[in-house]
Amino acid sequence: MSLNALLTKRPILASNLIALKHIKRDKSKPVKYKPYSPFGHPKRWVEWTLVRLDDVINWGRKCSLWPMTFGLACCAVEMMHMAAPRYDMDRFGVVFRASPRQTDVIIVAGTVTNKMATCVRKVYDHMPEPKWVISMGSCANYGGYYHYSYSVLRGADRIIPVDIYVPGCPPTPEALLYGVLQLQKKVKRLRHFQMWYRK
Repeated sequence: MSLNALLTKRPILASNLIALKHIKRDKSKPVKYKPYSPFGHPKRWVEWTLVRLDDVINWGRKCSLWPMTFGLACCAVEMMHMAAPRYDMDRFGVVFRASPRQTDVIIVAGTVTNKMATCVRKVYDHMPEPKWVISMGSCANYGGYYHYSYSVLRGADRIIPVDIYVPGCPPTPEALLYGVLQLQKKVKRLRHFQMWYRK
């Protein structure tokens, strides 16, 4: 198929190609790139060094989030779906681990009952610092359909501190992936060395 036949069949594509032909970038002006660091540009060299150290450490943490395989109910199926090839969470550095000693994120996926609450807390306590929590689904967020049940905990945040809430019943894999990306944004802004220096 020739280019003219393609352009006549798709007028939107044709207008885009014609518009792109007429755009010329001014090469005399340098292109401004946005810096990676969210901390700005400090003036003193000590602060600049600490900011760069924070950037490097946060980059390593952000790109290697290892969540705990901790599925409690039907949300765990969606969590497994996010790990499958269609959504491929490995490209973001998210790899499931089976031991809490090797993980830094716990995804609470499903209904937390009163019996299971002590186990959730114990697994959270076994994780090394720094550690984060993603609460996935309405049952983990606030109890969901079982909010008034005698045996269900009304939210995972009653036993462990939650960083990211993913709503839905059950949430889609895209929603959980978006929650992981939001957690990566949060990790990117940690100020470990800067807070140590200010003490």
